[in-house]
Amino acid sequence: MARAVTSPLLAPKSTDEYAPMPLSRADRRAAADLAERVRVLAPKLGLSASAHVFDRRGTATALRAIDAAHGGGFYPLDEATESEDAAAAAAFSGEAPVVDVQTHFIDPARWDRPSAAPLAGFLQMVDAERWCGGVDPRLIDAAEWASLVFGTSETAVALLTSTPGSPEENVLTNPQIAAARDIVVRYADAGRVLTHTIVHPNLGAAELELMPAWRDELAPSGWKVYTLYGPSTAASPTGGWFLDDEEIGLPFLEQVQALGPRVVAAHKGLGGPIPDASVPAASPRDIGPAAAAFPGIDFVVYHSGYERDTSGAEGPYDANAPHTGVDRLIASVEAAGIGPEGNVYAELGSTWYLMLRRPAEAAHVLGKLLATLGADRIVWGTDSIWYGSPQPLIDAFRAFEIPASFQERFGYPALTFETKEKILSHNARRVYGVTDTALADAARSAGASPSWVGAASVELRRAVSLGG
Repeated sequence: MARAVTSPLLAPKSTDEYAPMPLSRADRRAAADLAERVRVLAPKLGLSASAHVFDRRGTATALRAIDAAHGGGFYPLDEATESEDAAAAAAFSGEAPVVDVQTHFIDPARWDRPSAAPLAGFLQMVDAERWCGGVDPRLIDAAEWASLVFGTSETAVALLTSTPGSPEENVLTNPQIAAARDIVVRYADAGRVLTHTIVHPNLGAAELELMPAWRDELAPSGWKVYTLYGPSTAASPTGGWFLDDEEIGLPFLEQVQALGPRVVAAHKGLGGPIPDASVPAASPRDIGPAAAAFPGIDFVVYHSGYERDTSGAEGPYDANAPHTGVDRLIASVEAAGIGPEGNVYAELGSTWYLMLRRPAEAAHVLGKLLATLGADRIVWGTDSIWYGSPQPLIDAFRAFEIPASFQERFGYPALTFETKEKILSHNARRVYGVTDTALADAARSAGASPSWVGAASVELRRAVSLGG
């Protein structure tokens, strides 16, 4: 039986913590509308249905279908973008080189480790038909990462990070992250890849003792933590830990402050099917206190505290009950007195992917973050390559607007071209110290299918897949 062709922007969305969400009435309308548009348009454009999905005009078609199903005003694209290359390119164009602060791959030789199981479950939920026979780890390895992030998108700088897990358990190790960066440096410009070093401070004092060597040997651009991961402790009896607890969080932050780099990326949100219930330590309630206690450290809040659950989409901020989703982050930073000039940055990896087809929710989430943290404190991330090429996500973000009605009713700022440029590029440059020269060098080797990607992919597949 032939596999149905579905736009990646309309495929059932889920994460490793969630079962696929049921299709809403608007989802079904958008899918039916898209199918009819593709039936008519693809032959006229000389494209197969599968090729149309990955064409920018196909992206425009999907976004216009989503917009129409939700009442309009979110993706205001002209009809010409569905059929004219130049119109689609103009609609999705930007000026600043894209900096993606959350990208991933795995080492296939480590696919038997415990961290592989939840990731495999996630992939099978995202695309059940593709992975119905089991996940092929070679399709999410280092070579695929280079090909998809740098070969099929305009991403100029990508930060490589990892899933949680000790070196014995994880599908990728800190040395492998650094090795991938160093390989890309040999083929492209030095600034194309930045890295995190993953730290699990709740696994024992030895983890903090390793940080000086990791800093010197791996040269990370920041430290990545998963507060929802790990055994129970006195500070967090249900498992995991918090950035502001005296047992684990504060000693870790003191070490970061002493050593540098003074950037901490923390997974916050996406913690379970019921926010704050299954994995309480995924809550961002500790971000405000930690950031206030350590003003010299920049905190990058991965996923912005967003939760996807069956209770429905996020709406406007509820000051009387800020207990779910992004509202928890807003309450935390406001209580700590941290605003647009502060040291907290909201990151959009997976968050944008999960909500872009629910544009009213996207308008609320982005509007709340802009109103609280400002246009200078939101950074772009995609969680690629879990979702394939990041280019459709970039294009969708560039096309998206917060409708005037939402601005008037809820007091949200407009999501202007200038604001999108900050989110897609400038803000991450500030956090991770990307210089103008490094960005210009990276941008020169960015673009569709740069010549170095093929050769680098071969070496990445050979060198990184060592099971180390």
